[in-house]
Amino acid sequence: MGNICVIGSINMDLVIQTPRWPAPGETVSGEGFMTVPGGKGANQAIAAARLGGTVRMLARVGDDAFGTQLLDNLKASGVNCDDVQMVTETPSGVAVITVCAGENAIILDPGANYSLTPSDVRAFATRIREADMLLVQLEVPLSVVTEAVHVAFDVNTPVLLNPAPAVPLDHDLLQRVTVLTPNRGEAALLAGDTGVDSSVESLIDRLHGFGVETVCMTEGAQGITYRHGGLDIEHRDAISVDVVDTTAAGDVFSGALAVALTEGALFEDAAAFAQKAAAIAVTRAGASSSIPYRAEVESFDA
Repeated sequence: MGNICVIGSINMDLVIQTPRWPAPGETVSGEGFMTVPGGKGANQAIAAARLGGTVRMLARVGDDAFGTQLLDNLKASGVNCDDVQMVTETPSGVAVITVCAGENAIILDPGANYSLTPSDVRAFATRIREADMLLVQLEVPLSVVTEAVHVAFDVNTPVLLNPAPAVPLDHDLLQRVTVLTPNRGEAALLAGDTGVDSSVESLIDRLHGFGVETVCMTEGAQGITYRHGGLDIEHRDAISVDVVDTTAAGDVFSGALAVALTEGALFEDAAAFAQKAAAIAVTRAGASSSIPYRAEVESFDA
């Protein structure tokens, strides 16, 4: 069983379905409003826990009703929350999500997520040292992510970085990352791509050239393309399913990939496992509510 540390965000997602997105100044009718625990860090932690990992999380929530619900949801999925603290006089992170034809648009207020500091990471260093993998994203301050990656690198703990939301990252940081899981837009930003004609393969090669051991680009309905170590670039087609909501698909993929890799799976087998988990997730509404359990993935007939 993989021992995984997650440092990242915890949000409450306010989700509504709409037949189309409104133009500026326009109101459209929606339906199916839900409040669903989410946040990229929490989604990935829950995915890793439900899929068989032993997961410990470092994060912050507000001292409010959402904070209590978010903590309860993590604990119910088996995530160790001893290092998740409530911050007074600060709201929990909130994401307002509109879903249209299976795609989503998101507005995020990070709230308490931005209370996390590099000193919190240093206090968490023993946990990182004991872990089989560190899993991080970019919905907390970049200084926190940078400190976490450097701590993990110094103690030889592999790092899986899901670089979302997209921001430029120093090569010094990227060369300490073991596995990078960007989508195409994130890969282009990280690679410094200023045009529109760069191929997926060229973006992956550029990121690999920065020192990232494994680059695995998620391409939605087109599948995934990756380069692992010194091997050739490989592509895997997406699994065909009826898509309901893609909100947490990338998070589920990253969490599942971390579990499989820490269990010793070959990369191609870990990627196949992660694709199955993400395919199940997109057939369901919501973020954490869509995340499957291990038995579901193992019995899934792709």
